[in-house]
Amino acid sequence: MVFEREIGFSTKGSLDMVDITSEVGRVVRDSGIEEGMVLVFAPGATGAVITIENEPGLVEDFKRVLREIVKTKADYLHDRIDNNAASHLRASLLGAGKCFPISRGELVRGIWQQIFFVELDVRRRNRRLVVKVIGE
Repeated sequence: MVFEREIGFSTKGSLDMVDITSEVGRVVRDSGIEEGMVLVFAPGATGAVITIENEPGLVEDFKRVLREIVKTKADYLHDRIDNNAASHLRASLLGAGKCFPISRGELVRGIWQQIFFVELDVRRRNRRLVVKVIGE
């Protein structure tokens, strides 16, 4: 069986992080699938899906590390076209999707493991995520 739903929301721009754990869990429960997996996918080239503990200090540390790994201004060739090369590079490193197991009708994750969408583009965006539940 396959069940699919989209989650829509707005972001505030660069490095806005949106906790989507409860929405993904709701889609899993609504699917009626007891055993299987769920894919959470962000269409587009400047967003990412990650797991991280939803602790304010850790979230800020994550943002700081991203800024250090991929500098905002570094004479990127793409910036001559669209001024968001760092957004694309960060998204490529983090990835657009994640898969999670489903057991007994519930999303399986660690106690401190929340699911986040990370906005990597330089401006506010209206985003949609595809959540696909596969199983029986």
